[in-house]
Amino acid sequence: MRKMTDANLRAAFAGESQAHMKYLIFAEEAEKTGRKNTARLFRAIAYAEQVHATNHFKALGEVGSELENLDIAIGGETFEVEEMYPAYYEVARLQDEKDAIKSIKWAIEAEKIHAGLYQKARQAEEAGEDVAIEPIHICSVCGYTVEGEPPERCPLCGVLKGEFKAFE
Repeated sequence: MRKMTDANLRAAFAGESQAHMKYLIFAEEAEKTGRKNTARLFRAIAYAEQVHATNHFKALGEVGSELENLDIAIGGETFEVEEMYPAYYEVARLQDEKDAIKSIKWAIEAEKIHAGLYQKARQAEEAGEDVAIEPIHICSVCGYTVEGEPPERCPLCGVLKGEFKAFE
């Protein structure tokens, strides 16, 4: 692929990915205010943005084998834990941005868990198997991730067990 097309598709992928997430966040807010149809509209268009992002990503040739995809995921999570978030944290601390500090701390702790879960999946893939994994529970406030039953209170943000979303 020629450089300009590659750069354009990467920019489009980033934009569509951000639109997807933004619209899902807007949908949650609309739900909270009782605007169910507005929430549905945001979710529907968020899905369309995901389709666009997926098409761009595939056109870029970024989807590989399961092992390659897991290696990319492990590398991304590890980069966030070891380099990206520590640097972001220091800037937020220097600027005394308390909400940013909290958000970054929560993310870095969850990313450590994500890297470990991907590593577990990679080991299974190397053995030619699907990963044996218990239900995953994610804290809806801070993103803390746990395999198996969630704790009574989130160890990062302290919310009750009922705030965890199950992925079974």
